[in-house]
Amino acid sequence: MNITQLLTEETISLRLKASSKESVIRELVDTLDRAGKLQDKVEFEQKIKEREAQSTTGIGEGIAIPHAKTKAVQTPAIAFGISKAGVDYESLDSQPSHLFFMIAASEGANNAHLETLSRLSSMLMDTNFRNQLLQANSKQEIIDIINEKEKELFKEEEKEVVEEAGMILAVTACPTGIAHTYMAADALKNKAKELGLSIKVETNGSSGVKNKLTASDIESAAGIIVAADKQVEMERFAGKKIIEVPVAQAIRKPQELLEKAKRGEGTTFVSSGKSSNEEEKGNRKGGSQFYKHLMSGVSNMLPFVVGGGILIAISFMFGIEAANPDHPDYHWFAEALSIIGGGNAFGLMIPVLAGFIAMSIADRPGLAPGMIGGLIASTGEAGFLGGLIAGFFAGYIVLGIKKALSGLPASLEGLKPVLLYPLFGIFITGMFMLYIVTPLKAFNEGLISILGGLGSGNLILLGLILGAMMSIDMGGPINKAAFTFGIAMIDAGNYAPHAAIMAGGMVPPLGIALATTLFKNKFTKQEREAGKTNYIMGASFITEGAIPFAAADPMRVIPSAVVGSAVAGALTMVFGIGLPAPHGGIFVVPIVSGSMLLYLLAIVIGSVITALMVGLLKKKPTV
Repeated sequence: MNITQLLTEETISLRLKASSKESVIRELVDTLDRAGKLQDKVEFEQKIKEREAQSTTGIGEGIAIPHAKTKAVQTPAIAFGISKAGVDYESLDSQPSHLFFMIAASEGANNAHLETLSRLSSMLMDTNFRNQLLQANSKQEIIDIINEKEKELFKEEEKEVVEEAGMILAVTACPTGIAHTYMAADALKNKAKELGLSIKVETNGSSGVKNKLTASDIESAAGIIVAADKQVEMERFAGKKIIEVPVAQAIRKPQELLEKAKRGEGTTFVSSGKSSNEEEKGNRKGGSQFYKHLMSGVSNMLPFVVGGGILIAISFMFGIEAANPDHPDYHWFAEALSIIGGGNAFGLMIPVLAGFIAMSIADRPGLAPGMIGGLIASTGEAGFLGGLIAGFFAGYIVLGIKKALSGLPASLEGLKPVLLYPLFGIFITGMFMLYIVTPLKAFNEGLISILGGLGSGNLILLGLILGAMMSIDMGGPINKAAFTFGIAMIDAGNYAPHAAIMAGGMVPPLGIALATTLFKNKFTKQEREAGKTNYIMGASFITEGAIPFAAADPMRVIPSAVVGSAVAGALTMVFGIGLPAPHGGIFVVPIVSGSMLLYLLAIVIGSVITALMVGLLKKKPTV
């Protein structure tokens, strides 16, 4: 199939009127719609914007290739527009874009369509071709320029690269697999030809893997580049040095990557998915590595927190003291739930947190020392802070042990993971934690005392801040930091902060759901449908339900959500609410300390504020 079967005169605009990225998208979508290529114009535009939210399709050199593969497309097509003045399209080179190709691929697009689209991406890497398009005076001239270039490309199209010792290998892949995958491949191939280097590039596109690297290719490779924004097969590179970068970097900096590969630079890939020098690199990456290790611990701890916490909450429904055999409210089932959820699931919470932090740092040998350190922190009442310290200490101690024992004879290699690492790791971590557990316990008791002694004004400020944190990034680092603090406070016996946190986390999806109901004309049909599911997600304390709305309109949705969540968090403090369950949303409201109705009122007020702000600030969708 030729490109001009997808790009016709009716989908070409010689002079775009648009002066912004958003208006370029709208104008090209309108062009496709007028030509009868779209089934649902609004949905297609939304899909284009969702792709732009992942990473800009303004690839530089004056080119932008917005694209989407969706059922909203009736017939695969390409819209082309020229802006002589240029438009700021947030391009990778920060320069204005002049040539715009909007690719509309239908959900069932066959390989012929996808290969045609990828061929267009290859053609655009030619500077002369781009200049000819920019100078064209008629739509027919553009058609002729493309046809001529396509004939030339067919003549020069390379056959599969013959396996050759010492060649550079590359893998390219982008999320949609339509444009960037092939542009990155062509940029690398063209630059390799210019530098006199042999290269073979595997593309992971929408139509499947092409030019797949063989085992013998990999065995004899001089260097390997993986330019990908999605998962590609990596295990085959075990033991080889690879250079991993985003796909856009292969388009922008092919020479730099090729020269690094030629010099044999890169990181040795091992089958566990971690590089052999990742530990050393972790020390240099600082904050990002700290957060990665922390989130590894928190994400593995959450099932214990959620499952155990809800079981505890259910036990409270029989009465706050129903699990106590000596209390008149005692019930055997409440005691069983408390033992399972509190004594065991919650009992493992801090050891699991510490163990997986240590494992993230030092791989499997860090798990046992981390868990033992976390258990000492838990039984010694050093709390959540003790678990964090145990995890990081154990992880880095095991790294030190690995380094110290690296000079042992090869005959002892098998003893390291089963004897030496756990023996020394557990001993050193355990001794350290035994030494600091008492002062950490005192610190925790002091913190609880300070929070308990806060005046009403300070408590309101704390609730406002914690509520707002739940909405700023809706499941991201700030949200998780607030949630983690709330769990620590529950573990320490102070239930007020987590009441503010859960209220703040429920408000964004509930507020947006309410907005889609009250202000229907401000949302597309698809958004209104998504709004209905947010009622359920909000009631279940799943803040992430609001993310698609925030991504589509961040300047209006995020501030609205933050204000509503902050108010809800502050109100829970005003009303004197405490929440002993870390998760559960509407289902654990009956076990709050204080008034259940006032807690629901705080959530409703916050949600209404968010809904009203979104409804008033948001513009009507273009039809």
